[in-house]
Amino acid sequence: MARDDLPGLLERLRQAARTGADLSAAQAAEAALLLRLDAVTLSLLPSRGQPELLWSDPANPLGAVLEDLQTTLGEGPTLDAARTGQTVTENDLSTAPPARWPLFTPAACDTPVRAVIAHPLLLGVVTAGVLTGYRTTPGPLPARQRQDIARFARTALDLLLHTPPHALATGTGGPDLHRAEVHQAAGVLSVQLGISIDDALLRLRAHAWLHDRALPDVARAVVTGRLRLT
Repeated sequence: MARDDLPGLLERLRQAARTGADLSAAQAAEAALLLRLDAVTLSLLPSRGQPELLWSDPANPLGAVLEDLQTTLGEGPTLDAARTGQTVTENDLSTAPPARWPLFTPAACDTPVRAVIAHPLLLGVVTAGVLTGYRTTPGPLPARQRQDIARFARTALDLLLHTPPHALATGTGGPDLHRAEVHQAAGVLSVQLGISIDDALLRLRAHAWLHDRALPDVARAVVTGRLRLT
């Protein structure tokens, strides 16, 4: 599929947004290909807490893995873009300054990803979400590619605004909240340990980091009763 197909994709998605379609009208695999990325994700920024992975390619776990790492470690490009409302790039994770993301960078380098761009979805001065692109080859993104990512981000925001609130909360009728089990596990821990939801989420992240496990796997073990934290 040629890069020239990107305008066609954008027009198709704009038309979908005009008719009330939500983010499920866009396919992450097609978007990544046309944007010349190896993975692309979209995270929703709630009124409090960390960004929630809302949209990615289910057949390619690379993007979800990188987003889960950021949630577990509490640092990374998606979180920085959400916090600052500015585009965050790293052209080569293998040579990135250690102080930038001291935990995320070495963990990310254990995956094939080498370059990343996180583009905030802005509603005026409010950041509604973050579109993050990952590439397995290092090097700066050309200006044309960055422009294409910005154009797609604006169209994705239009679709996001049409996603019903109940779909975002329940994962029905629209894109799924990737970490639903994490929140379920936090609720379980909150009751079991008599702590707040925020503290329960920190407890889950700490366990995942200490034991080098994916956060959703730890959450699933808690929800199913296979893991009980003290």
